[in-house]
Amino acid sequence: MTGSERRNAIIARIRESGAPVPGKTLAADFDVSRQVIVQDIALIRAAGHDIISTNRGYMINEPRLESRVFKVRHTDEQLEEELNSIVDLGGQVLDVMVNHRVYGRMRADLNITSRRRAAEFLEDIRNGKSSPLKNITSGYHYHTVQADSEETLDLIENMLREKGFLVEQTAARF
Repeated sequence: MTGSERRNAIIARIRESGAPVPGKTLAADFDVSRQVIVQDIALIRAAGHDIISTNRGYMINEPRLESRVFKVRHTDEQLEEELNSIVDLGGQVLDVMVNHRVYGRMRADLNITSRRRAAEFLEDIRNGKSSPLKNITSGYHYHTVQADSEETLDLIENMLREKGFLVEQTAARF
């Protein structure tokens, strides 16, 4: 394993851990000395990762984002209201997916994180560059929405329900 590969693995190990990871544990896991781990952590920090050293080990300081897939249905005229309502509550619309009976599952990245991005997307639709993917499945589609917490996703789900956009189902399977 190269040094670069080890540092990437260290980042992944710290990121996946729910608790601080001791340097001694990392050294044993990667069969290197504790001093090599200290040097690797310095290089990881220099690369822009916010690694925190505690008395119990290393942690990475980055927001944990939650995501949820919502099945929704609405008209073209309600598209702006749907997207703006999601971003106003702190959500990011990562993609749109449809399950077509002939073509199967189709997915497109959206990455709508603000009203400005929503407006740009809607302008492209209005200018005739394309039509919404939802139109090939009678308006039914799915969005993967990402937010800072499950509570924010619950707020988004309740809003979609109140506006009549949410299609109630037992579970989304992808």
